[in-house]
Amino acid sequence: MNYKWVFFYALGILLSLFFVHPLAIAQETKPIINASLIGTVIDVVTKEPIEGATVQLEAVTHSVKTDKRGRFQFVTGQKLPFTVVVTYVGYETRKLIIRESPTTIELHPSEKTIDEVVVVGYATYEKKNAIGSIEKVKAETLRDIPAGSFDEQLQGKVSGVQIAQNTGVPGEALNIRLRGATSINANNNPLYVIDGIFINGESLQTINTGGKATSPIADINPSDIESIEVLKDAEATALYGSRGANGVILITTKRGKYSQSTKIDLNLYSGRAKAIRLWELTTGEEHAILVNEYFRNIGKEEPFRPVSEGGRGLPSEQQTYDRLSEAFRTAGLYNADIALYGGGENTTYYIGGGYNSQESILRPISFGRTSFRVNLDQGVNARVKIGASNALSRTTRNQGRAGDGPQGGILQAALHTPTYLSPYNAEGVLVGRAGFDNLTLLLENYDVTNKSLRYIGNIYGELQILPSLKLRSTFSVDYNNYNEREYWNSLLIAGSPDGLATSAITQATTWINEQTLTFRKKIDDRHSFGVLVGNTLQETSFELTSASGRGFASNSFKLISSAATTTSSQDWDKFTLASFFGRVDYGYKNTYLIDFSIRADGSSKFAKGRQWGYFPAVGIAWHIKNEGFLRDVEWVSELKLRSSYGVTGNQNGINSFASRKLWSGLNASYQNVAGISPESLANEELSWEKTTQFNIGVDASIFKNSINLSINYYNKYTKDGLLTKVLAATTGFQSYIDNAVEISNKGFEFSLSSNNIKTAHFSWTTAFNIARNVNRIERLESPMNFGSRDLILFKEGYPMYSFWVYNQLYVDPETGNAVYEDVNKDGKITTDDRQILGSIWPDYFGGFSNSFNYKGFDLNAFFSFSVGNKVYNHNRFFGEGGGARDAARVIFASNLARWQKPGDITDIPKSDGVNVNNYLDGGGRWLEDGSYLRFRTLSLGYNFSKNKNPKLPFGKLRIYLQANNLFLWTKYSGLDPESAANASANQQGIDLGTPPQPRSFQLGVNLTL
Repeated sequence: MNYKWVFFYALGILLSLFFVHPLAIAQETKPIINASLIGTVIDVVTKEPIEGATVQLEAVTHSVKTDKRGRFQFVTGQKLPFTVVVTYVGYETRKLIIRESPTTIELHPSEKTIDEVVVVGYATYEKKNAIGSIEKVKAETLRDIPAGSFDEQLQGKVSGVQIAQNTGVPGEALNIRLRGATSINANNNPLYVIDGIFINGESLQTINTGGKATSPIADINPSDIESIEVLKDAEATALYGSRGANGVILITTKRGKYSQSTKIDLNLYSGRAKAIRLWELTTGEEHAILVNEYFRNIGKEEPFRPVSEGGRGLPSEQQTYDRLSEAFRTAGLYNADIALYGGGENTTYYIGGGYNSQESILRPISFGRTSFRVNLDQGVNARVKIGASNALSRTTRNQGRAGDGPQGGILQAALHTPTYLSPYNAEGVLVGRAGFDNLTLLLENYDVTNKSLRYIGNIYGELQILPSLKLRSTFSVDYNNYNEREYWNSLLIAGSPDGLATSAITQATTWINEQTLTFRKKIDDRHSFGVLVGNTLQETSFELTSASGRGFASNSFKLISSAATTTSSQDWDKFTLASFFGRVDYGYKNTYLIDFSIRADGSSKFAKGRQWGYFPAVGIAWHIKNEGFLRDVEWVSELKLRSSYGVTGNQNGINSFASRKLWSGLNASYQNVAGISPESLANEELSWEKTTQFNIGVDASIFKNSINLSINYYNKYTKDGLLTKVLAATTGFQSYIDNAVEISNKGFEFSLSSNNIKTAHFSWTTAFNIARNVNRIERLESPMNFGSRDLILFKEGYPMYSFWVYNQLYVDPETGNAVYEDVNKDGKITTDDRQILGSIWPDYFGGFSNSFNYKGFDLNAFFSFSVGNKVYNHNRFFGEGGGARDAARVIFASNLARWQKPGDITDIPKSDGVNVNNYLDGGGRWLEDGSYLRFRTLSLGYNFSKNKNPKLPFGKLRIYLQANNLFLWTKYSGLDPESAANASANQQGIDLGTPPQPRSFQLGVNLTL
């Protein structure tokens, strides 16, 4: 067993405990007696005290911080008057002469949102001086959205970030594409970095749940997050090298502040969730009528006729059994977070704990997370600073088989079982029907669970060698123990006849050691320089042990050790990455900015001589506002033009030994004697997948910063794309990995925020973003199919995730036959007539919100939208088969609009042997417009403040009511246009057996003591 992670975890905890002792002195700012100056700093608009503001005497270097009541005191021998400078983040700096003590100083909130600080590649910059394409999201705008993970909460908030919530099940994986997709076999997900820690964003799930996968991002408590920054272009992501090809999402967690009295935040909410609507199915009588009609049309005897004649009973005698109401429920949502934070002169601390529990609207699925975080920073002396971030979480899930596959599929049993079939047989015993499990038995005996124990932490040290030179070293660990199990008893199809049990334990460990040396210098008011050099060492390992057993004496025995026959397997994987990087930036008169960066990554995944990849980037920016011809134009507050070009790499998502010839002992034994056999071919030419990206953008603020906008155009091109190539069977191998793909992504992004009205008592702000991405496969030797019935096609000259279907032109009003486009004009409809009719990519997507504040009230409404994307409604394919499937499948109520007689105008053909399933799956009739406008959140709150009512026993209190997924406007006939049956990146956009996103209402409280 590898105990390295235990050692570093213990080291992080010991470091945390070592820092706890300064907490006692951090309760209040040290009292200062015999002060010559006493004062209070307040917000000029709200009249509330400002804690943590810096008050400095201009004549000396001495400064103090305001306490939680906004008060400060100076010890000085000077006499009045004093000249002081008061600064605080988010407020305009104020310099004034104080003539009396005590005194009150009012600060004005700053409207210069473009001056906010952003994190870019191991350094922080004022946003106005950032060259790359970066968007920052404050966590306070996300935290109240009930979601299993923070990435769900980002949907519609950031331009150019396309997030598809494939399912309404909390804690399941999403498909996130930042400026499109760049790879077929390598990973397309962005890199997640939490407090400088590179974390695993790939699901560790091994047990089949119908194509679904859990989200490892759900291990992170959103309430611990301070801000999220999305880095999009090559200039912003270059220093992350091989990890940044698909963009970078930086998460900064909460920390205390120096000279801040202890505060306690408590956040609670409780709510309920329910499906907006469910599928409309035929009644038992309607089902029988359609089945009879089908049999008449094909010249056979109708099965639904009097029992005395050998039939199944007349249609009017058929009952209707509602299984959907049994499968779906009103789900409970619960969340509780508490945090204690503050700091002394040399110490800051943040201690937070959280509990989240969410039921899915589909029984018996649920998600739960318990988390604990400790962030500490300690100034050892004027030059040395050390600190630690520690996060421990335990996530539990009752998982459900949704998506594809009949065995154990909850929605398959509830939705696709014909409504006229009784759940009981003639003897009154619960039985399965139509090849699916009996829903009642399935829900009562369902047992598929997993538990994830995860530690994400780091320790760091900083040495200020010179005023302009700083050295920082960090050691980070991401450890995940993922334990999953399932048991299918003898009453269920998967467990028939005597039970089946499976258990799997996966351990994923990543450790990273980084060193950075930073130099920053300003020369007068004209020149500014910055130099950053660093290196990274990383090791990632996976260990999987799984076992299964079949044949149990009774359903009371569930442990694999009780099985009659058992099998087991073990897998191990490991790769290392060594990196060196550097950045040089220069600014002249704060008007002309340029930087150059390069990163060299060496990966053990690639062939010798090809392991190193070099990824440079350059960016320039021009502050046009600082030019003489704009300096005095008052209505233009800020105007910046920027551009960048760079290269990033990708190695994620392929086997760690993809370039090597491997031998294996798996299935190589002969007559009970162990042996070995070849497993894979070597590819000595295998190398990095590389993506070049050009970006040009404009940032502007006008009318005293009341309107802020950002526009970007980008062009990404991927070469040497990693691809699994199929080999001829005569080689003895199935496939190998090669650099054989080229993919392009082009698009634009537009975001706008405005302060429409702002008075002492009322404010109204608006935020809007929209983006477009055009994806295209530029080089691919042979087309590739994915998804059920080869519905998804990858073909040169077309977008990834294109739909390959037969184009149904119309239904002949005279014959009732479906008429399909004969593409090759040979007079027959064959697979050669399948064609690409759209893809999952929308023409436009984005979101917009409006926020209102009136005295203590706040109201926020947020919408997300997508226009032009296609969805294949696989549920309709199965549910609109007329009566052809008889007792094997449900029939949707939409099938009642079928053609019945000459002159009928409809798109549903006559139910007979010609039209029903004539071309298997793939009819264009079921490919639908997936455009939507979703009313994602509506919240109404009221804020109580001790400053306005001194008798209150707390500092701040907000009580709010929130509705989520309130309305969905779409032409899509399914339940949710974002649904996808499979979490696989290459099988998006197919809706089958997937629960929709629910509508929820919640009541919450945010309390600060």
